[in-house]
Amino acid sequence: MTTQWEIYRRMTPYERLQQAFKLRQMAWNMRASWTRLQHPEWTEEQVQKHVAEVFLYART
Repeated sequence: MTTQWEIYRRMTPYERLQQAFKLRQMAWNMRASWTRLQHPEWTEEQVQKHVAEVFLYART
């Protein structure tokens, strides 16, 4: 059985970078969707600004 780790090891650096960008975009979209649910009165510009701030100050 192939593990996720093995799959990533077989990827080229470019493929891993592409995957990282896809994951970041998915996280951004999920956060934007959550923000829209929490603040339905906000414009799309307000939502995107808020998400940008969340990502800017995010900590792991």
